[in-house]
Amino acid sequence: MKYRTFGRTGWNISEIGYGMWGLAGWTGSDKAEVLRALQRSVELGCNFFDTAWAYADGVSEEILNQLLKNNSDKRLYGATKIPPKNRQWPSKAGAKLKDVFPADYIVEYTEKSLKNLGVDTIDLQQFHVWEDSWADQDEWKEAIMKLSEQGKVRAWGLSVNRWEPDNSLNTIRTGLIDAVQVIYNIFDQNPEDNLFPLCREMNVGIIARVPFDEGTLTGTFTKETTFPANDWRSTYFVPENLNSSVDHADALKPLLSGGMTMPEMALRFILSNPDVHTTIPGMRQIRNVEANTAVSDKGPLAPELLQELKGHRWDRTPTEWSQ
Repeated sequence: MKYRTFGRTGWNISEIGYGMWGLAGWTGSDKAEVLRALQRSVELGCNFFDTAWAYADGVSEEILNQLLKNNSDKRLYGATKIPPKNRQWPSKAGAKLKDVFPADYIVEYTEKSLKNLGVDTIDLQQFHVWEDSWADQDEWKEAIMKLSEQGKVRAWGLSVNRWEPDNSLNTIRTGLIDAVQVIYNIFDQNPEDNLFPLCREMNVGIIARVPFDEGTLTGTFTKETTFPANDWRSTYFVPENLNSSVDHADALKPLLSGGMTMPEMALRFILSNPDVHTTIPGMRQIRNVEANTAVSDKGPLAPELLQELKGHRWDRTPTEWSQ
């Protein structure tokens, strides 16, 4: 495992982190198996774990609590998120800060997460949605500075809405944001336009989420793939999205050579960009942990392949199904 300095925090975090959304609340999640997979990731050098209160109403945070206790001799970094008060993912343009992140609510959910995680201080507390129109409002600023001064949060971040990387730039310019979590993968390359250069300038950490485009970049989906009704992906992969996603993924398969898999190519594409500090695939089984963490040691993709992959950029705009 290789490590990168996480912006101005100075933390050395693993290039392959661990996205903990799918560990609770998705079909096929078995807690015992999940804990084994998490422990295996620690053995293989993973030290960055991203969760959220909204992942099964704190269950995912409690799973991370168990992992932290089981590895109290190691420095593991935990990141979590405050859910929007109005429970709207993504946030909508025109949403008022008082309806989404009022000051007392920011404090309340930070306290809930501290309890669920079993820690005195949260390494990275993130806003689970964001509107850049809130950048100049004082309420969120005063709340986060107070929590930082109390020693309850080390660093603050934004989890940027899907396909809206620029809906954060003015907030980053306030200097109060230490990290940004954004969708970045072979298809979603638009953070490179404005977000990444600003983060580089401000020394802000970058977490690349959804490295496999919710699964399509594993190359295993077909146009007949279905998900159980209680699985989030059943509402995301509506026919319009599934069919187009499979077509875009299939177009990448001729680029594979030398035994490289689609997941490996997807992760190495992300890690080939030095602006990214970690990427957080969801991993529910030990075999996924072992395959994904091994990618860190393989280094960047060849320049010729990277250039080819630039042509597979797929600019999308949010819709009613793209929460």
